[in-house]
Amino acid sequence: MTPTHLPGRVAIPSLPEQTRTPPSPNALESFNTAPADEVHETLLACLHSPRWATRIAGHRPYPDVDSLLAASDEAAYDLAPGDLAEALSGETLPVLPESTYGAAHTALSAANAAYEARFGHAFVICLDHLPPDEALDHVLAGIRSRLTNDPEEERVVAAEELRRLARGRLVGSLRGAGNCATSPNDAAPGKKQDAPAH
Repeated sequence: MTPTHLPGRVAIPSLPEQTRTPPSPNALESFNTAPADEVHETLLACLHSPRWATRIAGHRPYPDVDSLLAASDEAAYDLAPGDLAEALSGETLPVLPESTYGAAHTALSAANAAYEARFGHAFVICLDHLPPDEALDHVLAGIRSRLTNDPEEERVVAAEELRRLARGRLVGSLRGAGNCATSPNDAAPGKKQDAPAH
């Protein structure tokens, strides 16, 4: 059985590993010295905002990973509404694990359709450090809860989730192992090439 795509566009990052090591100094050095176009492409896989990616790339070199992550957060906080809309539109379908039962597909599809109809963009949520077996329930609960937000409240929540996703994806890219929900061109990771959902 092959993994199936979730109906709708729910950005679910890959499942976090139980033990994580910080990126090595060599990884940061590679990021600092890589060609600008390569770094820009890597950054766009972390957050689909050219403005954010250009800003992060343009402030290299970073003395340490904490400085890079602080710059990532600051640039994400500064996204204008148009940048945020562009970043949200870049979120793509995750792949559900083969073991996901049909009722979960149906429930998630219905909840996400209601969310997109209300807010006009993909639902995004960061599930860092959440046990894999709780991810789908957490996503469903998140969609249902956030459906009660007004559009401005939800824009703020979605922006914060994107900031958290970008941060996790950036750390994952430094480790050389994707911690991305989805990239603009690839299927979502989750279990080595993969299923969702972080």
